[in-house]
Amino acid sequence: MTDEAATAASERAARLKQAQAAARDHRFGEADGICRDLLAAYPDYAPALGLRGSIAASQGDLKLSVELLETAVAAQPANLGLRSALCDAYRMSCRLDEALALAERVVRAQPNHVGYMVNLAKVHSDRGEFDKALAAYLAVLAMDPDDANAHFGIGQILLTRGEFRAGWLEYEWRIKLEEHARSRLPPIKAPIWNGMRMPKGGRVVLICDQGFGDILQFARYIPMVAERCGELVIASADEVKELLQSVEGVDQIFTKWADVPGFSSYCLLSTLPYVFGTELETIPASIPYMRPDAVRVARWRERLADLPAAKRRVGLFWSGRTTHANNLRRSVALADLRPLASLRDVQLISIQKSLTSVDRAAMAVDWPDLIDFSAELTDFSETAALIANLDLLITVDSAVGHLAGAIGAPAWLMLASPSDWRWMLPPREDSPWYPTIRLFRQPHPGCWRDVVERVRAELETVKRSGT
Repeated sequence: MTDEAATAASERAARLKQAQAAARDHRFGEADGICRDLLAAYPDYAPALGLRGSIAASQGDLKLSVELLETAVAAQPANLGLRSALCDAYRMSCRLDEALALAERVVRAQPNHVGYMVNLAKVHSDRGEFDKALAAYLAVLAMDPDDANAHFGIGQILLTRGEFRAGWLEYEWRIKLEEHARSRLPPIKAPIWNGMRMPKGGRVVLICDQGFGDILQFARYIPMVAERCGELVIASADEVKELLQSVEGVDQIFTKWADVPGFSSYCLLSTLPYVFGTELETIPASIPYMRPDAVRVARWRERLADLPAAKRRVGLFWSGRTTHANNLRRSVALADLRPLASLRDVQLISIQKSLTSVDRAAMAVDWPDLIDFSAELTDFSETAALIANLDLLITVDSAVGHLAGAIGAPAWLMLASPSDWRWMLPPREDSPWYPTIRLFRQPHPGCWRDVVERVRAELETVKRSGT
């Protein structure tokens, strides 16, 4: 290699490191821009192609991600890291046979690599091959007993299968995951609450540590905590503050950590099932445990009064929060729900708060009768008040589904395969967490058509029977 070539290679590697650092800090635009510059000069530079592929996946463009990673692997076939990244893109795209073949090949080439073995376990889990997934996760823990991804993966499988006692223990490892670390609270100089009855006046702070769906699901434990402490304070996001105030036992709610008063101990809200030793038979199921504001409910009742009385009011929610790790698989496009638009005796009402340009275009062409209240759904309490005035909510696995369950409203959940642990295993169609929810599952990964058709057929049946 000439001095000039060596200098160019060194500069190229330095620029790549800058892009990698930007991607780790979630400055994806900057990272992608650096990669584009590198590829303009070096079109076959596999590391830049691979990084762009990973960035595309994180931003929801799986098609582009697969294309870039396949090109990267073709340019540098011996690079196992690129092959593992492509495996993950295949997995998220529901191309599970290809993902498994690639994962097994990578593990055979380097069987002692923790990350590659975790990828293999995830593929097996997504395929419903739980015993194989557990074996792979246990192999990871043999190499690194403190690997949080393996512990958390085991926890999700155990909870899915209803093995709650061991499942909650492993589920606690979520706190050590990278995505949890990014939202870590400031250092807390107080002990973690362990379920004990607090001394007189003892104040406990519950921290809403995960997504909105988790907050709505685990808020059912708040009254149980309140019974064991002198004062109960909640630290939460503003979007759910009003709903949390309706839960029995809450004394104060703060949306800024700096405003939280001194406390004797604290606990993460999603740790409460573990603290209380929840088993399948002991899930707190006093429904509803949240109540929308009565004034808001009355206002929505008046807003909907002019709708045809003969038509059932059915809410529709099809796309969850885009930053959710599994959103690409759990959500659908509005166009995929087109068979529901032709139901004559149903008045469909959009519960979707944010609409993409693609969804707006579909709504204008194919959904002339779909009522859109997105601009008015300012927080979860407002959405709850609207749902309370509907006959039924149809939704993907989202916080809106948990909201309907928490207020005791009837809801049909369209579930991706694999589904989240809390919905347990097929053919189960009910939920031990929410008695008013019914589950409609994909027959195999990526197959929304069958789910939508079944929902349409069930709506027709209900219409004909008059129930």
